[in-house]
Amino acid sequence: MTSTITWSRASARRLERQFLDTPAETGTPVADVVSAMLGAHAQVLSAAEVSVGVRAADRTRADVRTALRPDDGSPASLLKTHGPRGTVHLLPTRELPLWSAALPAIPGTGRFAPDIRLTDEQATEVVEAIADALTDSTLTIDELDEEVVARTGPWAGDRVMPAFQDMWPRWRQVLHRAGQSGALCFGPNRGRKVTYTRPPRFTPLPTTEALRTLVHRYLHAYGPATPRDFAKWLAAPVTWATALFETATAEAAIEEVDFDGTRAWVAAGDTEFPDRPVQGVRLLPYFDAYAIAAQPREKLFPGTAYERALAGGQAGNYPVLLLDGVVAGVWHQRRRGRRTTVTVEPLGELTTRQVRELGVRVERVGEVLEARAELVIGEVKSGAHA
Repeated sequence: MTSTITWSRASARRLERQFLDTPAETGTPVADVVSAMLGAHAQVLSAAEVSVGVRAADRTRADVRTALRPDDGSPASLLKTHGPRGTVHLLPTRELPLWSAALPAIPGTGRFAPDIRLTDEQATEVVEAIADALTDSTLTIDELDEEVVARTGPWAGDRVMPAFQDMWPRWRQVLHRAGQSGALCFGPNRGRKVTYTRPPRFTPLPTTEALRTLVHRYLHAYGPATPRDFAKWLAAPVTWATALFETATAEAAIEEVDFDGTRAWVAAGDTEFPDRPVQGVRLLPYFDAYAIAAQPREKLFPGTAYERALAGGQAGNYPVLLLDGVVAGVWHQRRRGRRTTVTVEPLGELTTRQVRELGVRVERVGEVLEARAELVIGEVKSGAHA
């Protein structure tokens, strides 16, 4: 008999498993929190720090930075690299065997014109050149340009890629693939310049095992979900994701449920959901994993939230206010010295209790950022993050 799951119960379980219902216990490693999220989007590092901090009551941005660059010389438990959708993420170092096998197996979309695009053979050659150049080295992007061209050929350096009113070398179209495959991660900044290095050596999982594990973990964190939801999270073809789900269903690794009248899937046997409704106020930063991965988006961003808190249907461009598990506003923080002003724009009236709880959440954001936070309830005038 197919289980029936409501949006309210699904939201309650997702928030629990994201440490957004009850923060992680004191002393929980930062990497464990990031693992539960399936990676923390880190194009803006401060946003990733807040994503972790709102899920772990005793953690601040200093803990995230220490996990990336331990002061005592011990191995880093987190890496900053290219993760889902090819975007910059924090990922647990111990999970590189999974991510480096699963992400490169996602079919490409071929978004570059034929005269710009690398062939499969050239792409492989470039990734190998990047790995070789970064072995025991830390290089800026300009230095990496020279090393890649020297190891491949002039074709890799042809400036044919339009980017930020400039033209980039051809090889950079697979920079994200190098990160996803474990050939590259971010090193410590050299002044204001970003650097890259090679992660610790590891052995990737077999591809089939890695993809099966990734489907299972996604459904554990964000299920019930459909192949389309999984594909959107990874920026992958829906047909590819559908085939993965069909195989996993045939292997009895996942099972179908009724999710508010829609066919969806959970990990096999993982059909227990809380009966209590989601309650409370939460603040999620730019590109928070929950706001991006939890589907269907129309229910997470109901009514006017769909227009105000999304950018053309894309989640993550605005930090969001959650009320009782759904988006009900946006917010923005502006730091000046050791103080930060957090402006919250609710899309409806807040109760006295909600305002009081919002003040506590704002205070927590300040703690994470090691600043004294002030709450202002009013219009957020900053635009969507590019």
